[in-house]
Amino acid sequence: MLNLNSPDSNTYSNSNSLSDPVSLNVGGEIYTTTLDTLTRYQDSMLGAMFTGQISTLRDKQGNVFVDRDGKVFRYILNFLRSSSLDLPEGFSEMRLLRREADFFQIRPLLDEIRRRVEAGPLSLRDAPRGAMLLLDVDCQVRVLHYNLRRAPENYELRTCSVRILTAEIFCTWRAFLVLLCERFSYRNTQGPTFPLPSDQRHNRLKLEWVPRPDELPQDQYEKQQYRGLVVSDSWATQTHSGDLCDVIIPRRSPCEVKDMRGFVEELLTVSLAEGFRVDSVTPDPMDILNCRTLQLVR
Repeated sequence: MLNLNSPDSNTYSNSNSLSDPVSLNVGGEIYTTTLDTLTRYQDSMLGAMFTGQISTLRDKQGNVFVDRDGKVFRYILNFLRSSSLDLPEGFSEMRLLRREADFFQIRPLLDEIRRRVEAGPLSLRDAPRGAMLLLDVDCQVRVLHYNLRRAPENYELRTCSVRILTAEIFCTWRAFLVLLCERFSYRNTQGPTFPLPSDQRHNRLKLEWVPRPDELPQDQYEKQQYRGLVVSDSWATQTHSGDLCDVIIPRRSPCEVKDMRGFVEELLTVSLAEGFRVDSVTPDPMDILNCRTLQLVR
C-alpha cells in the first residue's frame, strides 16, 4: 500500500537517488532489477522514469511503485534484459502484454509483438469467443463416358467413375473463412485459383472439386473442366497451446486433397489450431473423419 501522508515515506523520489539493485512494486508484484535494464530504451516511459525525467512514486517498503498490471511485467523486464520475447507455453495474455508495452512505449517490444501476431495463427489476433463452425460434406459418384484416341482415325469408348466432392462451410468468424481461402486453392489448367467466401452477410464458403481418377487421362480431365483441390500452409505451421506458438514445423509443399476424409482432416488441423473444439459429429461421433456434418465451437 502506498503511504502518501508520511513526510518520511519519500513518496516522490528522483531517480538520481536510486542505486542498483532497484526494487519495483508493479501492481502488487515485486520485481528486482537494475537501472541499466530499466533505462535500456531511454525514449520509453520506463526510461523517462529512471533517468529523472519523470518523478517516481514509492510504497511504504521503499519500492518504486508503478500502477500497472504486474502479471505480464516480468516478460517486459526479460525483454529489456535480453531483447528477446520469451513467453511460456500456454501464454494467453498477448493482448494484455501488447497493451502494457504500448503504455510503457517500448517500441522494439511492440514491434516484436506485432511481428508475432502477424506471422502467427489467428488465435494470436483479436479472435472472438463463442464462434461457431458448421461443415456439411457430400460426395456424388458419376459415370463419365469419353473417347480415348488410339490413332488418327481410331477412338475407343471408355467409361470411368468420378467423385464430385462438395464442402459447404458456415462460420460466424469471417476471418477464419478468409484463412481457409488462403489455405485451400483450386488447381486447373490456368494455375492455382483461390476460393472466395460469400457476401459479408452470410459468412459461407462452398468448395467443389473432382479428384482425377488414375484411369482418366489428364487431357480428358481438363476437357471436362474439372479442377482439383490443393492444401498448403499459409504460414509456417506451429504447434501451440493457448495463445503462444512454441514449436515451428517446416512449411509443407502443396498437396492435393484426394478424398473427403483428407479434407476433413485438414479442416480439423486448421480449426483446432485456431481454438475451435468439436461439438457434434454426424452420423458417427467415433468416426469423425468420415462425417457428413461437423459442428465446432470456439
